[in-house]
Amino acid sequence: MTANLAIDLDRSSPVPLYFQVAEQIAEAIRRGDLAPGARLDNEILLADKLGLSRPTIRQAIQYLVDKGLLVRKRGVGTQVVHGQVKRSVELTSLYDDLRRAGQEPATRVIALEPRSVDEEIAAILGLEPGTEALYLERLRYAAGEPLALLHNWLPLGLARLGATDLETRGLYELLRGAGVRMRVANQRIGARAAGQSEARLLGERRGAPLLTMIRTTYDDQGRAVEHGSHVYRASHYSLEVTLIER
Repeated sequence: MTANLAIDLDRSSPVPLYFQVAEQIAEAIRRGDLAPGARLDNEILLADKLGLSRPTIRQAIQYLVDKGLLVRKRGVGTQVVHGQVKRSVELTSLYDDLRRAGQEPATRVIALEPRSVDEEIAAILGLEPGTEALYLERLRYAAGEPLALLHNWLPLGLARLGATDLETRGLYELLRGAGVRMRVANQRIGARAAGQSEARLLGERRGAPLLTMIRTTYDDQGRAVEHGSHVYRASHYSLEVTLIER
């Protein structure tokens, strides 16, 4: 049970309270303070103990269920998952994943320049429309073949990024090296047909199926530090997800 679990909240922090609760429970699981099979107090007890609303506690628990750390069982309650898969909890980029798979990725930098942001990107990055942000466009190769076309927007001044750096290292690695503490991301996966320019760069026919990924990454202060809109060759790339029964 979580009766003796210490959770310290910073109510003045821009980091949402549900995320603070979720991260501290996740850390207790990683440390072994909450062992596999351990049950959490119910939402009402947790909310009362922490002085939070029940929806806030429910959102924290749902976040951990979605990450595969907790599971809800009818008649039992919420438990730490048995047989938890051990993997890094840090955010990874395509470059990171390719290197860890034993491949040697290559990158061609197509664009690296400040550009004015429209209303959509401005809202995501917390900027005023028309102000400038750093725009990146890169073509990522694996095994000598084009694999993905990557578009990213970052606030100016976040890190010093050069074309040579981006050709030899991953964006997330460079951001971490600059002291950016990426903490959480919202991500959406989809699919669509390749346009003419995308097909040419990726070595596909026009109209070929592409996987799409849109991701916004936030630091430990809750600030958006990167927004990416990427396309991948469906003939060369797939996404694997582990599902946990609730």
